[in-house]
Amino acid sequence: MTDHDELADFRDSVRAFARKSFLEGYLERAHGGPYPRDTLRDLGRNGLLGLCVPEEQGGQGSDLQALGIACEEVSYADAACGYQVFATNVTADLLVKSASEEAVRRWLGPVIAGEAVCAIALTEPGSGSDAQALSAKAVPVDGGWELSGEKTSITQGPDADLAIIVARQTDTGGISAFLVPMDSPGLSGQRFADPGFRPVGRGSIAMEGVFVPHSHQLGQGGAGFAMIMNEFDLTRTLIAFMVVGIAQRAIDLTIEHIKTRTSFGKPLSHYQGVTFPIAEHLTYLTAIRALATSSLEARSNGRPHTVEAAMLKWWAPQVGFQAVQDCIVLHGHVGWSEEMPLQALLRDVSGFQIGDGTPQIQKLIIARSAIGREVMGR
Repeated sequence: MTDHDELADFRDSVRAFARKSFLEGYLERAHGGPYPRDTLRDLGRNGLLGLCVPEEQGGQGSDLQALGIACEEVSYADAACGYQVFATNVTADLLVKSASEEAVRRWLGPVIAGEAVCAIALTEPGSGSDAQALSAKAVPVDGGWELSGEKTSITQGPDADLAIIVARQTDTGGISAFLVPMDSPGLSGQRFADPGFRPVGRGSIAMEGVFVPHSHQLGQGGAGFAMIMNEFDLTRTLIAFMVVGIAQRAIDLTIEHIKTRTSFGKPLSHYQGVTFPIAEHLTYLTAIRALATSSLEARSNGRPHTVEAAMLKWWAPQVGFQAVQDCIVLHGHVGWSEEMPLQALLRDVSGFQIGDGTPQIQKLIIARSAIGREVMGR
């Protein structure tokens, strides 16, 4: 789906579906409750969970530009549903590229149908941004591996049916990724109390001798770290699209508000102090979308885009957070209310400043590329 008109039609279709299905219920879901498996299945029925999966494997056979559009448009309607699109498509990508035929047969269909929730477990309590400093161990045993250790900050973890768990092999020291059913013996979990993304949840898991068969190891032995790092270039780019969707909704709500709200006998839209911030944020969102589109184009053509992904990851959440914050202020006392979605949007967008790497890590990546790792001394 590379034709401009086709992508435009796809955007229109996803926008209509998402706003009809998820827009009205966003605020109620954002306040918390059980994992929204109904929205996940709805996304699956509409083909939005396996967009880049080949048609012969049950997917849509679309391209990454379509995935970026879907992340933006669904996030506009409901940030948590947007996360379901984001996370499930990334999981499907990892399965198609790296899983064994047996694992693909077992898990790919349920994942892209929205019948199975998959989480990615990389972060550990003692090694947040230092992804290589893993202490979780994979010990070789007859028929597979035994995993031990702890993982934390796992979005969708508390309600997942399956997790991609990254651990260090004790035989070679290499880092591998494993598909692990969450009901496996020796695995236990905990749920966190978070301010945002409450429907999809976040938590930790502990593993003590969790058996994983050879068929559920992703990629070649010890290649897990490079595989996950390569996937970060995609996820950091897709997060930018999600942020744009969230911020755009806040701006649209604000535009409607300033058209009707009066002050000193005139609509708020008559005042440049009100309209100029909106103009500025719309400019930033357009620039972010353009850079994100370019990053996906580079990935599709096999070109490096790590720096662009890092730029997007530190900048887009900062822009999105400020946009929503300014929209709250422009609403005045009305914006300081749980009866409107603005506070929920602010909480949701704030999480993107941390997930998938903090701003400091992203700027380090950019600086290393521009200046040179050896000159910087790290």
